[in-house]
Amino acid sequence: MEKRLGAQARLKKDVLEQGLCTGCGACSGLCPYQVVYQDRIVQYFPCDLADGKCRAFCPRTWTDYDAVRRKLFDVADLTPEIGPVRGFYLTRSADSALRRHAQHGATVTSLLELAMKEGLINAALVSAKKNDLEQEGRVVEDRSELRRFAKSRFTVSPTVAAFHRHACDGSRKIGIVATPCQAAALAKIKTAAIDGDSRAESIGMVIGLFCGWTLSQEKFQHLLQQYRVSPADVTGVDIPSGKNMLELHTTETVFNVPFADVEACIRTACRFCIDSTAELADLSVGAARYGGDWQEMREWNQVIVRSRAGEALIDLARQKGVLEIRQAPAHALEDLKKAAAEKKKKALANLVKKSGSKRKLFYLSSDDPVIKKYME
Repeated sequence: MEKRLGAQARLKKDVLEQGLCTGCGACSGLCPYQVVYQDRIVQYFPCDLADGKCRAFCPRTWTDYDAVRRKLFDVADLTPEIGPVRGFYLTRSADSALRRHAQHGATVTSLLELAMKEGLINAALVSAKKNDLEQEGRVVEDRSELRRFAKSRFTVSPTVAAFHRHACDGSRKIGIVATPCQAAALAKIKTAAIDGDSRAESIGMVIGLFCGWTLSQEKFQHLLQQYRVSPADVTGVDIPSGKNMLELHTTETVFNVPFADVEACIRTACRFCIDSTAELADLSVGAARYGGDWQEMREWNQVIVRSRAGEALIDLARQKGVLEIRQAPAHALEDLKKAAAEKKKKALANLVKKSGSKRKLFYLSSDDPVIKKYME
């Protein structure tokens, strides 16, 4: 009889070797056998544990995401295109100085500052620059420090690995800023029900970021070399609305990089991701990309309220005057749903092409009603 592979070997076979690894860090920070090294997961030593947490928490191992959604959210709020929706708004920080410093409307930073001030969370876990283009998850316990991390760089941060290092018995609540794959990993942690594991109790709030793709650190560095840009000089990255290009901010100037050049730098795993709006977060935040002038709209965010906890935080932000909040027009929500549905269709087509079967979708269940809806 063939010996059943251990969790680590199965993770390597089913995720790493399939090009599905998102770099979220969910499999790292748990033991010394597996670590994140320069944008890659490295398995130092073989482990024969049959059902390790590395595999249990990975967002790209097979998961019944329909069951996860139903455990975490009110069923009445679920939509097939973008997950649960309790509210949809345009928001921006009431602090104009913060808006000038942060990405778009600075909604995420404002919400984290408020949650820490009001004692809803004791610390925030954000993405921070480690060196050049390499990112790391960093726990911030002083809310006055949060504004240092208010920019996006579009390369992967192994945020969940940092969560593992700091999670405890739930006595300290951590607010986590997460991309869709990171939010999926955190949702798996919440719903895993592993005996003796209490790290889920440390998840105080998950604020998700809209994300269509992230960049491979190595490939992006080669692209910067073509444009004669030092990675150390990159101060920010953005995608202007209605323009097929990447806006690259440096200490000296702003470059517009054609998307045809950027596309070659996208991580392979992103082409198999069906989630562009962090559907498993408490709140999801993205740039406002419709209507009006881009220079005006780039100071606003669009926010999806998903859970009761997320709704309570938005209500508190309104009450305290921390955010300027507008009701988003109905057509904006429909536009967002259409864009999200297209990503689902493309990702599912890529998964089917990879496996050769509509029944084998690697990490997704072909019986999931959302998957059935968008399977061509």
